[in-house]
Amino acid sequence: MIQAKKQIHIDAPVDKVFAFAIEPENLIEIWPSLMKVDNIERSPTEGINWDWEYKMAGMTFGGHSDTIEFVPNERVVTKNKEGIPSTFVWDYSAEDGGTTIDVVVEYTVPVPVLGKLAEKVIIKMNENEMDTLLANLKAVMEAE
Repeated sequence: MIQAKKQIHIDAPVDKVFAFAIEPENLIEIWPSLMKVDNIERSPTEGINWDWEYKMAGMTFGGHSDTIEFVPNERVVTKNKEGIPSTFVWDYSAEDGGTTIDVVVEYTVPVPVLGKLAEKVIIKMNENEMDTLLANLKAVMEAE
């Protein structure tokens, strides 16, 4: 498993940032390699589960995201078993009049599909992707 950690501060209230970031339809706007979301199931107490398509190294992968922990305005943990096995942990905290988000992602690069030599390149690309995702979230939240 590969692990990536990122943090960002957004000058917007935590409830606003959280509400936007948990909606799969909104992720399409801010996550460059996320190609499609559908079959969305919402629960006010258990989070959101949804199907996705994601492009990595020119290949499209499909999967399903299950929310395994959901604390409104504080924490969301999702697990993907198909396509690209991964776990995303999003921690939100109100800080300095805005929101600080800590994201930890653990994932497996589909090495048999992409090849061992490509793994290091993919890891770097995914880190850049996370930076872009968070920067886009910040831009959208601070523009409104």
